[in-house]
Amino acid sequence: MRRVLTGYAVYFNHRHKRVGHLFQNRYRSILCQKDAYFLELVRYIHLNPLRAGIIKTVGELERYPWSGHGVLVGKNNNDWQARDKVLQHFGFAHKKAIQAYRVFIEEGKEHRENDQYEGGGLRRSAGGWEIITGMKKAREYWQSDERILGEGEFVEQVLQSAEAEEAGVGKLRRSGWDLEKIAGEICKIMQVKKDDLRKKWRVSRAKKARALVAYWGKKLGISGIEISKYL
Repeated sequence: MRRVLTGYAVYFNHRHKRVGHLFQNRYRSILCQKDAYFLELVRYIHLNPLRAGIIKTVGELERYPWSGHGVLVGKNNNDWQARDKVLQHFGFAHKKAIQAYRVFIEEGKEHRENDQYEGGGLRRSAGGWEIITGMKKAREYWQSDERILGEGEFVEQVLQSAEAEEAGVGKLRRSGWDLEKIAGEICKIMQVKKDDLRKKWRVSRAKKARALVAYWGKKLGISGIEISKYL
């Protein structure tokens, strides 16, 4: 996504002699708790052109090329789209699954709330903004994060797991792990010299070793700039 948002934007601006941002917002991904949340997201995303007034009906949405909905109902084709992974939630028989999916989309077209996924599903699992406001007045708090869609307990677990991973990275850095030590260990395993890491090999163990240094460097929280300077 970084290549699309930066590399392609630079190319497009150069080609059309323009400057500034090409895309309105940064790429956003959400970790979903379970099928119900996943399906609501599928519907929410695919109905966006209809809610925005770009098209007028669900029938038009099936022919609209800039949405995955047409692919799901078999009107368009994108080899890269995980069509079956969505349709399997609606049934095992192909035609019946498409039919059930169509009904699901139709049922959601009147839902206008654009904030239903704010707070990582907190509003949905708590029972609405009124309940959340009441919790705040009573000084009760429930973990939420816009990158995580699910019930409060699920959000808590994910954040705790992330904190544990971050703590593990900090422990490694405090025990002396840096790029130099990573490179030394990888070179030992791959049986290459450290100097070879800085040579532009096309196909070799040194090339794989470079990739491993970059991978584990990022895992350790070292910036891409620092890694590229090292290599």
